[in-house]
Amino acid sequence: MRTVIIGKKQLAAYAAAVVGAFLIFGALAWAMWRYGQPAPLGGDRVAVRRKALAELRAIEAEVLNHFAWRDQAKGIVRLPIADAMKLAEREGQNPAAARSNLISRVEKATAVPPRPPGKPSRYE
Repeated sequence: MRTVIIGKKQLAAYAAAVVGAFLIFGALAWAMWRYGQPAPLGGDRVAVRRKALAELRAIEAEVLNHFAWRDQAKGIVRLPIADAMKLAEREGQNPAAARSNLISRVEKATAVPPRPPGKPSRYE
């Protein structure tokens, strides 16, 4: 076995290299953190976002709490959640009638209209 003796100059060079590597790594980490941050929101952007959120909440409240036609031709109506739950509870008193009513409503809502007649051939 051979013993390696490191001189004071070599030890200082290794220490400087290690400290330099840590400083470079720290500088790169800081730069990535700094440039990875989103730009701060300006006052005008905040106002636009608040207005959009208020409009969205108003639309959601309208949809959740008011009646509206989904498809008037098929007789499909959008109900408020509380009214729909009361209706389901009322219909659930007679399971057989509720099942047949549900099946008929699904068939009515998903009925595919008949295909339009094809183009007549030139021999007709």
